[in-house]
Amino acid sequence: MPITANEIETILREKFPNASIIVQGDDGAHFAAEVIDESFRGMNRIQQQRSVNAALKEKIDSGELHALGLTTKAPE
Repeated sequence: MPITANEIETILREKFPNASIIVQGDDGAHFAAEVIDESFRGMNRIQQQRSVNAALKEKIDSGELHALGLTTKAPE
C-alpha cells in the first residue's frame, strides 16, 4: 500500500517533535518535505538530510517511499 504525505509527517514528528514540517505529494510515490528544526543547527545540509532519511529508513528500505525531495534547515 502506498504511503501518504500524512504518514510521512507523522513519522517525522516522532523524530522531530518541535519541528516545522510540511510534506507535499499525493501520487503515493513522490513527495517533497520541508523540515525546520533546532537540532539541525551546526549540521551541514547532508547531515541534516541524513537525519531525516534515518527517521524514514524503514519506509525507504521497504520501497513504500520511493522519492522524497528534502529541504532542511535550522530555524532563523
